[in-house]
Parts: sequence; structure tokens; C-alpha cells
Amino acid sequence: MTSYRGLKAQRLLLLGLSGAMVAVTVGAVAPGARAADEDRQGGAPTAPRLTWRSCERAGGPAGQECADLPVPLDYRDPAGPQVTLAVTRVRSDRPAARRGTLLVIPGGPGGSGVDRVVRTAGPLRQQLAGAYDLVGFDPRGVGGSARAGCGLAAGDRELVTLRSWPAADGGIAENIARARRIAAACARNGGPLVRSMSTANEVRDIDRLRQALGERKLSAWGTSYGTYVAAVYAQTHPDRTDRWVLDSTGDPNPARVARGWLANMAQGADDRFPDFAAWAADPARAADGLRLAQRADQVRPLVLRLAAELDRAPKPSNVPGAPLTGNRLRQALQNALYGDESAFAGLASLIKEARDPAATPRLPGDVAGPLPDPDAAVAVATICNDVEWPRDPESYRRAVAVDRARHPLTAGMPANITPCAFWKDRPADPPVRITDRGPADITMIQNLRDPATPYFGTKKMRAALGQRARMVTVDHGGHGAYLANGNACGNRAVTAFLRDGRRPRQDVYCAG
Repeated sequence: MTSYRGLKAQRLLLLGLSGAMVAVTVGAVAPGARAADEDRQGGAPTAPRLTWRSCERAGGPAGQECADLPVPLDYRDPAGPQVTLAVTRVRSDRPAARRGTLLVIPGGPGGSGVDRVVRTAGPLRQQLAGAYDLVGFDPRGVGGSARAGCGLAAGDRELVTLRSWPAADGGIAENIARARRIAAACARNGGPLVRSMSTANEVRDIDRLRQALGERKLSAWGTSYGTYVAAVYAQTHPDRTDRWVLDSTGDPNPARVARGWLANMAQGADDRFPDFAAWAADPARAADGLRLAQRADQVRPLVLRLAAELDRAPKPSNVPGAPLTGNRLRQALQNALYGDESAFAGLASLIKEARDPAATPRLPGDVAGPLPDPDAAVAVATICNDVEWPRDPESYRRAVAVDRARHPLTAGMPANITPCAFWKDRPADPPVRITDRGPADITMIQNLRDPATPYFGTKKMRAALGQRARMVTVDHGGHGAYLANGNACGNRAVTAFLRDGRRPRQDVYCAG
């Protein structure tokens, strides 16, 4: 799952804030454990209070502060080796109206909470009228927090290879080899920190942060993968949640977790593509030269045909060593579907250049080169540490063949093999089943045509939460709903809940 507005935004989130590498020396015991919660530790030390320092930056929110939070590398050994998490805070600008702390939980895995607070503090302050201090942190392995990599080759760190796009003929032999290679590298080079990257430990880190902030309860706004983190926290610590918002939510099936989220992207792309097709066939596009077809129903076959041509004959791009292949085009399409019309314009430009024999396609930055090794490591490790994945490569071959036929836009990628099939460590914690047991303090918000967390998966989270939740459905496309697409009805419903505690009496539909 991704975080804000598309994989282009995810790439920015993955880069996060620069920070020094943190050296960690521990024994061979894998971090995380079934009995790791401090509630079950009986004697685990409480978190130290945070020492804040000013960290305002140009273009950022006024009054921004930063701190470092030490947390146990292994919660089974809470007094043992520690790792440091980067934390940021923007205090309420109306102290008399302040009612608590709103934790901003990013997506990913691999999103920076620090960066997300910086980007959203302005709109949140306008909406929430001083009700909260805004707080975010970089999860383990991200941004300014403790970092570790897997020592992956550059070619294995591109989105178009981290996402397992099959070969032009649907074969997955290269994907299998790469998945083995990445899993082996993470086992060899990742060390205890990579083995500790999991939803369970992020939830524990959130509760350690709550203690360090001196808060009895937290409010939260989780997006994309962050909604799963938020839901698990609400399930395991229901007495410590105040007002909880889940924005763009995946299916919480504990047997599949990220494997299910990835598989659902195939239908998600199909749900969202008609919005791009209508945009690309609109006569208004003629003025800027981006009209791709006379009718919307002509756009999909045009894109599929172009991708197939690039499978056979990749076209040199503006990036040396990175030709525009069919899979790079498919990845660029997926990225653009997350976003709004500005993302559509970039995709249409790429398609026009790819079809022009005299043009050199200009690759978007998010499909042009490798991610930094630590960012690739955290994105892979979290999903592999959370739950066991099937280990038989043949099961993936069969699934890819079926998925390619049903969903040509994604060409079998969402059903394909990942390094998790060869991951060396078993999950240290069982996945949490989300239920309707707990306080009724959750509001969900979801776009109808979300390519990353499609609506049918979100409804499964809604059903699991029962009367604990209300859902605001927005007739809009793209990934990210609250303060993300200009829908006043959706924004109003979430703001009223966070600011005034007015949760909708029943589920709400907001017209586009």
C-alpha cells in the first residue's frame, strides 16, 4: 500500500528526512516476540520524556520541533539495545482550544511521519482550529530514524523491479530469481534492525511514543498502510485511543495482510482507469496536445497496445540505461492513477512521446532509477515480517496467468512472487484480527475509485469494525481522501469528528 497521492508521493515519503546511520550491536535473537507488549512484560521501563529542539525549515510549519525517541530493538528485552526514532511536533496554535495530540501515521510501508506532518500541518491547522498538537515519527528504517539496508544491487531497487512485473510473455523466472536474491541479501546483510521492521513493532513504538508525550490517549489520522497500523493499535490498545481516522484502508484479512493488498491492486487499477480515459479523451485536452483519443473507450486499448509494443521494442528514454519498456509504462500508469489531473497530464505526455518516432520519452522520476537501499529494505522487510507468504513458485505462476487474463492493465504483477516467498525469518508475531470489540471512536474515509486500496477491500475493514466505526464514502478517484481531493463533504465530516467529536450517526456518501 502507499501513502498519500500516488507512488510518486510514496517515493518522496520513502526518501524522508536525511539522518545519520545508527549502529546497533545485538546478539542473534530475532527482535519482536509474541510476548513483547510492555503490558505483558510487567516491569518494562517506561519511555523517557522527549527533549524537544527547534527544527523549523524554509517552507515548513512555524514552530516545528524535533526530538529523538529511544525504543527497544527487541521488546522481549526492553532494557537491552535501543534504536532511535525521529519525532516531530507542531504545537497547537490555539492553546486554549487544545484537547490532545493527533498522531499522523504515514503509509508505505516506508513513509515518513515527520515529512507527512510537515506537508499537512498547514491544512490540518486550518481545519482543526488548534484542537491538537500534531505529531509524527519516522518508523524504524525510515528517514531520520535508525537505518539499515540489505545491500541490494541498484537494479533490484527500482520500483519496476521491487514490484514484480512479469516478462512480456508472462513468465516469472526472472522474478523468482530476483525474489530469492533480495531475500538472501536481507538475511545476510539486514541484521536485527531489518528483522525488527513490522507492524507489530510499529504499534509498540507508537505506544512508547504516547508514554513519552505524557498522553493517556492519542487521536490519530492514518493513511493507506498507516490505516492498518492504526487499526491494529486500536484493536490492541482500545483504552488508549481517542478519535481515530482511517483514510484509504485495505482489507484487514489477517491471513494475507500485504499479500491481499497487493492482489487487490489489479481490480483497483481497473476501477480507476476510466477516470483517466475520460480525461484523456476530453476535447479540452486538445488545447495542450494531450488528447489521446476521440472517445474514452479507445484509451484502454491504445495503452495496452503501446505497452505490448514496448515489450517487444523498448524505446530509449532521457535517462541513460533506463529505456521505456512496457513494464515501465505500466508502472507509470499505476503511479498516475493514484493522483489527480496533474498526474494524468504527466502520463499522457509520456504516452504521446512513446508513440512519436521522433521523440525521446521523458521518464517520471519515480520509475527512472533505484530507491536508496535502506528505503527498499524497509518496504520489503515490513510486509515479509508481518505474515508468512506461500513458498511454492508454481502457485505464483498459476496466479499470474489468471490475473493477466482478468486484469491486463496490471499484467499479473499484483499476483506475482515477492521476496517474502523466500524470507528466512518466520514472523515473530501473529497478525492481529480486527474486530468490533472496542470503543465506537473510529471514522473511515474512502474514495470510491482508489487504485491502491480499492473500495471492496475497504468495505471488509468496515464490516470487521462493525459499530465501532462509521464510513464516509467519497465519489472520487485516487488514493487519499481527507484534505486530498477537494471534496468539501468528506473533509467536513472528518473535521467535525476530529475537532468537535461529531461522528456521523450512520455511514455517509459524498457526491463527487
